Amino acid sequence: MNQIRRWQRILFLSLLSISVLAPLVFVSNRLKTITPVGRREFIEELSNFRYRTSDLRLNAVEHEDGEGLKGPRLILYKDGEEFDSSVSDEKENTIDLPNIDDGNNHKYSEEKVIDSQLTKLSSDSKDHNLLVNQLGNKTEFKPPLSKGEKNTKVHQSDRATDMKIKEIRDKIIQAKAYLNYAPPGSNSQIVKELRTRMRELERAVGDVTKDKDLSKGALRKLKPLEATLYKASRVFNNCPAIATKLRAMNYNTEELVQAQKNQASYLMHLAARTTPKGQHCLSMRLTSEYFALDPEKRQMPNQEKFNDPSLNHYVVFSDNVLASAVVANSTISSSKEPEKIVFHVVTDSLNYPAISMWFLLNIQSAAAIQIQNIDDMDVLPLDYDQLLMKQNSNDPRFISTLNHARFYLPDIFPGLNKMVLFDHDVVVQRDLSRLWSIDMKGKVVGAVETCKEGEPSFHSMSTFINFSDAWVSGKFSPKACTWAFGMNLVGLEEWRRRKLTSTYIKYFNMGTKRPLWKAGSLPIGWLTFYRQTIPLDKRWHVMGLGRESGIKTVDIEQAAVIHYDGIMKPWLDIGIDKYKRYWNRHVPFYHSYLQQCNIHA
Repeated sequence: MNQIRRWQRILFLSLLSISVLAPLVFVSNRLKTITPVGRREFIEELSNFRYRTSDLRLNAVEHEDGEGLKGPRLILYKDGEEFDSSVSDEKENTIDLPNIDDGNNHKYSEEKVIDSQLTKLSSDSKDHNLLVNQLGNKTEFKPPLSKGEKNTKVHQSDRATDMKIKEIRDKIIQAKAYLNYAPPGSNSQIVKELRTRMRELERAVGDVTKDKDLSKGALRKLKPLEATLYKASRVFNNCPAIATKLRAMNYNTEELVQAQKNQASYLMHLAARTTPKGQHCLSMRLTSEYFALDPEKRQMPNQEKFNDPSLNHYVVFSDNVLASAVVANSTISSSKEPEKIVFHVVTDSLNYPAISMWFLLNIQSAAAIQIQNIDDMDVLPLDYDQLLMKQNSNDPRFISTLNHARFYLPDIFPGLNKMVLFDHDVVVQRDLSRLWSIDMKGKVVGAVETCKEGEPSFHSMSTFINFSDAWVSGKFSPKACTWAFGMNLVGLEEWRRRKLTSTYIKYFNMGTKRPLWKAGSLPIGWLTFYRQTIPLDKRWHVMGLGRESGIKTVDIEQAAVIHYDGIMKPWLDIGIDKYKRYWNRHVPFYHSYLQQCNIHA
């Protein structure tokens, strides 16, 4: 009997020791296999009480937070203070957090930051309470309200909406900051959950930029992410280290954005210099058709009107088939008396066959159209191309012969007394016959002025011309009013009398020897016709459709001529969509050649 009892006691003690030792072995093995963050979560679950662990070393920031790293100064704003307050007010009403060093020598805990700032603000109980509230409740921080704004829900206009999508983007950024802060290789439950919630929300939002486009599923997935972020804020509670990480992320993002802007700008300018594939196809088709014609069929009709000074003559210098066609079509279709119109298109040898063939296929029965080849004329100097190459520009548009041939108008059209000069990126919307009744008052060029500050078309002389040069500063005034090419009324008789072509040649030769102005025909045009212009009403010529100028729709609709000045031409893919329709209405997209070359609106 005693032996039986002894074996029972031994069995009982063995079972008791196993029940005590087994949990200890299990806990020790698990603590060895999980990360410090996971260990802290596990211990919290066992102990069911909150404690603060020592600050983790921020390994993820070490390679980014090196020399030269710049970040925004951390500032806490008072309630009611605007973000765009003056510098003096900012110094009085803001609190600077101390610099953070993630090395071993200097570490700041959240309590030290709070204590140091409370000492600074001990004299101001309002600021004291503000600091405690903002630092003590990190996850519920709200941006300051502007002056006069009530802390209630107010119905906002469409321009002030889209706050929900911004909030979602901010939450995603906050989640990425926590994930970057976690030690490399961390696979704890909170990290998994945070990564999963963030990806679900990103997939639900997609590329949406407005609140009205948000799906209900995206809004439902926002709450789980907010709950996970709250849990993460309790685990990753080293505020100074997280702030340092955010500064590094902000700096890297700004660098990336600037690089993307530079690349986008370069690609935009590159696209502006190229010919679209469809237009190249069109030129080749027209050129082949032109050379297939018999020589007698290549002649334009109404040739007797070409040198008649009693008619209304318009001229455009262009190497673009569709652009020159739109200028001619819009001018003729807008005229009340198209039979009085003679339209001259001046181009080069390369594009002469294509442009000639286009107008032969699309003859305007009422108006006369003349196509001229600048290379067949004897008006330009023999070394003109070499002189143009000396200009300080790599942009072929600025050193083009056609761009500067406008200064030889009296020699190109010796039998005419007055003309209207167009750029090939304009569209005519009104009848222009009243231009011919304008008194030029002894001036040579009629143009819309561009010297009024605040307008989209504003240009100053000093922006394009080098007034540091003694000759320039002594002969011209930097405050002189500027004007625009694009649509100009030109008095050829007065031009010849003042010998302005010789003046242009003189100034041009001087500009090839030293930098006097920026490349292009506009700056040298201001100097050549200095004090020789008469201002026209701005409704004759509205500019800014080839760039983001913010021009009003009512001004476009009322304009006689609209100008796509800038690099965003309407025939390019980079053109501004809302302005393209004014140009597209004059393009015959139904034409078989355009359809075969895949040219469409």
